[in-house]
Amino acid sequence: MVKAPERQVLRHYLASIAYHAQKAIRGAPADYWEFSPGNQVRTPEAILRHMTSVLGYARTFFIGGAYRAEPLPNIQAEISRFHQILDDLSKLLDSNSSLQGINELQLLQGPLSDVMTHIGQLSVLRRLHGNPVPPENFIYADISAARLGKDQPEPRRPDIDWPERPADS
Repeated sequence: MVKAPERQVLRHYLASIAYHAQKAIRGAPADYWEFSPGNQVRTPEAILRHMTSVLGYARTFFIGGAYRAEPLPNIQAEISRFHQILDDLSKLLDSNSSLQGINELQLLQGPLSDVMTHIGQLSVLRRLHGNPVPPENFIYADISAARLGKDQPEPRRPDIDWPERPADS
């Protein structure tokens, strides 16, 4: 069965989310997850849990019901659950399961784009925490719809020179 082009693009976008998320959190120090710059800004752990809730909400448009990610005992469990939800969504898209009440473009413009925005927040918080994420040219990133877990490849084209590079890296 030929998959609709929209579904292929969405599955690739889910893989981009997996890749960008791991880029934002790979090598983060343990105290990063509880970091807050103030003003009631969510901690990185709370942002990741919210991202999982947003993806769980997206999944409800396929399977019905409601979803809210309750706190898990540790950050590694939170990361694993986030990637599991990405995989669940990808499988639903691949199976041609029907969306209920929205179309593929709405799925992209709503929850999937929202999650990518939150990945940007994780990156900004890394910088504010004093541990910035190294830049790379994402056009050449090794992103695959078959790879949605936390084991994402290293950058193919990292920026060698970046002014924000910490002195110890």
